[in-house]
Amino acid sequence: MSDPLWNAVDAAAATGGRSRRHWRAERVSIDSRDTRSGDLFVAIVGPERDGHDFVERALAEGAAAAVVARQPEGIDDDAPLLLVDDTMAALEALGRAGRKRAGARIVGITGSVGKTGSKEALRRICAAVGPTHASAASHNNHWGVPLSLANLPADAAFGIFEMGMNHAGEIAALTRQVRPHVALVTAIAPAHMAFFADIEAVAAAKAEIFEGLEPDGVAIVPAEAPAADRLCARAEKLGRRVVRFGERADCDVRLLDADLHADDSRVRAVVHGREITFALGIPGRHWVSNALGLLAAGDVLGLPLEGVLEVLGQLRATAGRGARETVALASGGDFVLLDESYNANPRSMEAALEVLERLPGRHLAVLGDMLELGEASADLHAGLADAVRRAKVAHLFACGPLMAHLCRHLTDVACTHADRVEGLLDDLRAALRPGDAVLVKGSLGSRMAVAVDALRTQGGAVTGRGR
Repeated sequence: MSDPLWNAVDAAAATGGRSRRHWRAERVSIDSRDTRSGDLFVAIVGPERDGHDFVERALAEGAAAAVVARQPEGIDDDAPLLLVDDTMAALEALGRAGRKRAGARIVGITGSVGKTGSKEALRRICAAVGPTHASAASHNNHWGVPLSLANLPADAAFGIFEMGMNHAGEIAALTRQVRPHVALVTAIAPAHMAFFADIEAVAAAKAEIFEGLEPDGVAIVPAEAPAADRLCARAEKLGRRVVRFGERADCDVRLLDADLHADDSRVRAVVHGREITFALGIPGRHWVSNALGLLAAGDVLGLPLEGVLEVLGQLRATAGRGARETVALASGGDFVLLDESYNANPRSMEAALEVLERLPGRHLAVLGDMLELGEASADLHAGLADAVRRAKVAHLFACGPLMAHLCRHLTDVACTHADRVEGLLDDLRAALRPGDAVLVKGSLGSRMAVAVDALRTQGGAVTGRGR
């Protein structure tokens, strides 16, 4: 029988807790809805829910044991429980122990945009070489990072962890848990500006990732990013080697040329003096930049360049992050749906519009508010006007009070505005024509996935999926 991820003895030693009986667990979970047979369920006490109320459900679903700070109601005394003083502290302790026992090469990724996509791409790149563990979904915050570390197998060759933030100091705490050998910053852009004075402050917060770098660790920095010099200076002050990627002549991984198409890109670059040409399976200039960062990470990790390039050519956009599908219209014909509904800030909004620009057909855009942009929010929304025009948008469907600022700056583009996404749906359905290309994008809180679902089910059926 193979060794489990955790057993009662090891988990008790890691957390300082005590277990009433022996058990073996293959995975750590903190959501009873996601708990499956063989899991160790950690009963986190959150601002709205207490995980202790769901211990009974988790055990009924087959959980091997539960980490608790008190005896839950309805649970027998001989149930497989690990009793601790604080369940959140216990999760962090499991994460630290998981990180300590692992022999894996560890990569930490942060950035205003591109971190989840880059994490998933690097997971595929590393998995072609050896056993690889990566953060699930967007588990990049104060509970997602220790959860991901607690699930790190001891025999993994690579571990890839995403780190996000919306306040200063958050990444510093996360990176000290992850202790990466490689820290990749994908991009710096106006995001979460409600919590930062300016873009320099955003860069300073992202630079916190370097504070957890192992002594021989390497910082990978986007050379053209706002405040890139601040990023480099912070890493160098900590005594860490810096690798730069971008278009500048002094970049270690340098873009020479990119031929952008509707479905993919052809890229020419230099990696530490070696000129290469490769295909990139996801379209968009922003993904060209992501690819340069991934090339830098692969090089630092010592991965075969040919294998990295092969995976870059095979990449496809995922749901909510650029996935494309062809949807049949009930009246005949079909249209292309570009699903960018997961999140948005000015940088990613412009990138999505640039992808739309290259698609054939009439262009429609369904854009929701970009949230947490602070005092500059109105100007940043209005500032998208030129990108909308370049994308040749025939009709803009704008959702939310902030997007009203964009509509006021687009007197030359047909605009329909509503405070909530539901208020757009009838007009949007009525506007659809065969051959259209429809972009849907907005911050998660704008609920633009509602528009995506409505477009998919507007009376026809999905006839095919693209990139």
